[in-house]
Amino acid sequence: MKIAILDDYFDTLRTLPSFAKLDGHEVTIFNDHVQDTDALAERLKDVEALVLIRERTQIRADLLEKLPKLKLISQRSVYPHIDVKACTALGIIVSSNMHADTPSYAAAELTWGLVLAAMRQIPQQMAALQAGTWQIGVGHTLRDKMLGIYGYGRIGSVVASYGRAFGMTVMVWAREPSLAQARSDGYQIAGSKEELFEQSDVLSLHMRLVDATRGIVSAEDLARMKRSALIVNTSRAGLIAKGALVEALRAGRPGMAAIDVFDTEPLRDPHDPLLTMPNVVATPHIGYVTADEYELQFSDIFDQIVAYAAGAPINVVNPEVLTHRR
Repeated sequence: MKIAILDDYFDTLRTLPSFAKLDGHEVTIFNDHVQDTDALAERLKDVEALVLIRERTQIRADLLEKLPKLKLISQRSVYPHIDVKACTALGIIVSSNMHADTPSYAAAELTWGLVLAAMRQIPQQMAALQAGTWQIGVGHTLRDKMLGIYGYGRIGSVVASYGRAFGMTVMVWAREPSLAQARSDGYQIAGSKEELFEQSDVLSLHMRLVDATRGIVSAEDLARMKRSALIVNTSRAGLIAKGALVEALRAGRPGMAAIDVFDTEPLRDPHDPLLTMPNVVATPHIGYVTADEYELQFSDIFDQIVAYAAGAPINVVNPEVLTHRR
């Protein structure tokens, strides 16, 4: 089977042990990022199975209609970048393991790294030192501060445990089933969403981006935060109302942000406000980008291809396609 893998920026996947699962197939790996529909159609015109790395490339109807040989899209996690309805209409299977029971320690660790970096001004202090300046400000310790967790799932629960280890009080706000688990784990439950934003010294967002959560953090929510507070987003930029974070930081509530996700990705504009504000620490969506996490994810993704090739597709998110698949 002819397989294409998009957006493998550092040619990492062929180095993974799980890559051997594709032995016997014809695999082409693209290391650059291309979004132009015609260019992608030319690259993928003979491809039968397409492997995606998260949401790096948008797969919409105008592209899918130009790929008559495509039979399977295999990836992991959520799929807002894929036009599943168009796939179904065209007979293309979309397989994606939602991995609800597997914590992403890579994302949780990156979250905590950003917390430490922002609270202690590590990037700013390092840049100043390299420029010949000795100390540029005073940071904040974490012990005895309030860590707010908005969304208590497979990543939020791990970040909460890191906060506890650092001597922080942990407060959670989430859907009721998740709150029940947080209570069982011994964490404080916020009386309301408003209380979470008002009381948190560090507030970390941990929700999937779906229609119900898009813009769930409003300008009003941010305005409730302390001037000394830090908001952290390693989930999805769309959780915060468009433009609200920049305006809130300019207004001083919250006083800091640490982010790994952006409305436009890849973000290549060095003049974007979130990259130029001195109270922001930012990384280029690397929460899941570790060799260990890649092996975990792509073992699943390649298993989906193997299962399809064997005539028994798994983790199908559009099962209605099975009656008329290509």
